[in-house]
Amino acid sequence: MRSDVSVTSGVFEANRARGAVRFNVHARDGVTRRGVLHESGSLRVRFPSPEGEGLSGVFVNTAGGVAGGDSFDINITAGQGSRLTLTTAAAEKVYRAPGAAAQLSIALKVDAGGHLSWLPQETILFDRARVHRRFDIELDDAASLLLCEIVVFGRTAMGERMEQGEFVDRWRLRRGGRLVFAETIRLDGNIGAKLGRSAVAKGGAAIGTALIVPGDEALVERIREASDSFSGEVGISAWNGFAMARFCAQDAARLRVDMMTVLARTGTALPRLWLN
Repeated sequence: MRSDVSVTSGVFEANRARGAVRFNVHARDGVTRRGVLHESGSLRVRFPSPEGEGLSGVFVNTAGGVAGGDSFDINITAGQGSRLTLTTAAAEKVYRAPGAAAQLSIALKVDAGGHLSWLPQETILFDRARVHRRFDIELDDAASLLLCEIVVFGRTAMGERMEQGEFVDRWRLRRGGRLVFAETIRLDGNIGAKLGRSAVAKGGAAIGTALIVPGDEALVERIREASDSFSGEVGISAWNGFAMARFCAQDAARLRVDMMTVLARTGTALPRLWLN
């Protein structure tokens, strides 16, 4: 006879959320149109009214957040000459995980002359959350990309901080078939203590990254001209034909303002949901 613990564990595993979205967009007569769309589980994407020649998409997680053992997969192709902007309906919350880590997988492909802006709202990690995330990005040499991510360790607005947990973030960027950027960040165990170290986050609870392709020193200097307005720490550099900005702040609100300042310097139009 199975123990109550085993039964509870089995019920927990059987109720894990699964979600997948896969679609492509293409340009027709200068206007970006949606192609084939596949949705499954608790993950959805909706397309508001077209704005100009581009197309905007909004992801919705009907599960109401991410918990341990959940799995979500996103696979998107922006075809030749298309313009696509993606965001989320709200900040994504990752809850405490008593067992396996949540798995988030994002694959992005942009063909020649295409542009993709990946601009989700914040990901908030609750105390003892466990999540593994991976980005696999393939760009044509003539494609462009803006990818921004903000991660918040605890609900800082509620006075809560993430003390224990696990966060693994794997990014791989290929351009013209060549690997030009590879990075894996791993924070586990006593994350709160690690973020308190001067060489890590100096007590900050929010970090962010903006990846800009193509990017050069001229763009870097344009962003640095706004450095006096930053309320957190922002570092920007360019190499291998792309630019990257790193952010660290005491809370999500300050980091979000800094991120918006940087995006304005790139000429990016923010999704309407960012401005609500």
